[in-house]
Amino acid sequence: MTDTQHATHASTTTDAAPANKRLAAGAIDAGIALLLLVFAGSAYYLGYTSGDLTTYYLSLAVAVIAIGAFVAYAVYQVIQLANTGYSIGKQTMGLRVLSVETGLPIGLTKAISRYALLWVSWIIPVLGPLAFYASAIVNEKGQSRGWHDKVAGSVVYDVRQGFDPAEATVPTKTLRDRGGPVSHVLTDLSRNGIFLALVGIIVLFTILTKGVLIYPQNVSNLIVQNGYILILAIGMVMVIIAGHIDLSVGSVAAFTGALSGVFVVRMGMDWWVGILLTLLVGAAVGAWQGFWIAYVKIPAFIVTLAGMLIFRGLTLIVLASSNIGSFPGDFRAIGNGFVPNVDVGSVDLITLGVAAIAIVAMIVQQLRTRRARTGYGQDTEPPAWFFAKLALSAVGIGLFAFALASYKGIPVTLIVLGLLIVIYSTVTNRAVFGRHVYAIGGNRHAAELSGIKTLKVDFLLFVNMGVLAALAGVVFTARLNLAGPAAGQGFELEAISAAFIGGAAVQGGVGTVVGAILGGLIIGVINNGMSILGIGADFQQAIKGLVLLLAVAFDVYNKRRTAGR
Repeated sequence: MTDTQHATHASTTTDAAPANKRLAAGAIDAGIALLLLVFAGSAYYLGYTSGDLTTYYLSLAVAVIAIGAFVAYAVYQVIQLANTGYSIGKQTMGLRVLSVETGLPIGLTKAISRYALLWVSWIIPVLGPLAFYASAIVNEKGQSRGWHDKVAGSVVYDVRQGFDPAEATVPTKTLRDRGGPVSHVLTDLSRNGIFLALVGIIVLFTILTKGVLIYPQNVSNLIVQNGYILILAIGMVMVIIAGHIDLSVGSVAAFTGALSGVFVVRMGMDWWVGILLTLLVGAAVGAWQGFWIAYVKIPAFIVTLAGMLIFRGLTLIVLASSNIGSFPGDFRAIGNGFVPNVDVGSVDLITLGVAAIAIVAMIVQQLRTRRARTGYGQDTEPPAWFFAKLALSAVGIGLFAFALASYKGIPVTLIVLGLLIVIYSTVTNRAVFGRHVYAIGGNRHAAELSGIKTLKVDFLLFVNMGVLAALAGVVFTARLNLAGPAAGQGFELEAISAAFIGGAAVQGGVGTVVGAILGGLIIGVINNGMSILGIGADFQQAIKGLVLLLAVAFDVYNKRRTAGR
């Protein structure tokens, strides 16, 4: 299509976007910017009024980062508008801004003026949107354009209705689609969004709690208190990737924890024998549920819902509605113990040494991966971005290790978690079984046609989930030094939430072990931060529910955007 044809088509069409969709798009664009500014101002205000110098400097740094994010967001919006006709809000609503004269994107100069005028129209929270909407209604009979559209010589089209005059000449693309350094940075930010969300939540609650959240003792307690949920999240994310769900893990954890009390306390077994028997019982429970799911083909939701009731009842039977305790010291160490310390002053050298080894291993692994990608001729990140990520990761590990070293050192629970993360990340990323799990979740019928034994994989998934639920039950029992009938209440919801917040897809086929761990830590930080602030359990439940809803909504939105719907 020539420029003349574009001009004729653009000037005579009546398929301009309706006012309500333009209003919604503008609200999204302005809302993100306003949130960044409000966050920056709130962070600075909270630090300024805290009376603590460390908190003030931390809040000032957060405010500066938020302002930088606002500037980067504005620049990105203008560039996108100039070159593709899209902003974040426009793309979300399926709208595109094009020139009235050419039917093409409006260019940098007009994009700057249009974006500036749009921002001014939204700067007054009430009058701006009302004036914008009223202007659109007045012009609905013509091109349905607001006053900032007229200044920039532009018109907004609803491209989801099939009219997009610029598509042949300037196809729909984002900066990420174009490749190059910006592409890598944007892709990385999107891929690591859950990690950035965790960092943001930690910073927010650090400011709100005036630094209490990151006290060494609290950092250590955060790991110990959430260890059993993170263990469950590792198994749950694999179940969800395969397209299933497990509602019974809380009851299974309670049942196996009760059995560990029977084995170790009532029957007097050695603690390690009792734990091995408990894990075997967990495997048997998983096999029981896996049989009904894989071979009888009853949906996992129904089977595990029944399991939730069955094993909760068996817990009460085993305990006779009473508690079992206390446990031997070696057993309790699984939930409350620490690796022996070698203190210099008030800092544990073993913890710092382990952190140093972890940092070196991470750097070596990342360098080897980059070298391998380069050798195969694949795209790699810009060196500055690559080394900046390495530096930030090393600093994060160092700060976390220093906090642990300043208290009691490395919790035994963290050792257990670390081993599980390494093992299950390797299984999901490199093992044949892991590839089969992803293939089944992506398209079960195609996986069957390709020769994957889907029934066996499903069965083994639930056996694995039973073992991890038993391990979580042991850790929880060891932490409380008590096996009680109320154990495991709500564990399944916490584990499922961790998996979904960590990026697992509702339809299956997507998710990572590390993502589930990050999702569990987000829940743990929110719980811990709200408890420090004295927020009641009722509000805590509501807020966690909202976080889960937003995480799943974001996942659904991303899939629709990728599919072009």
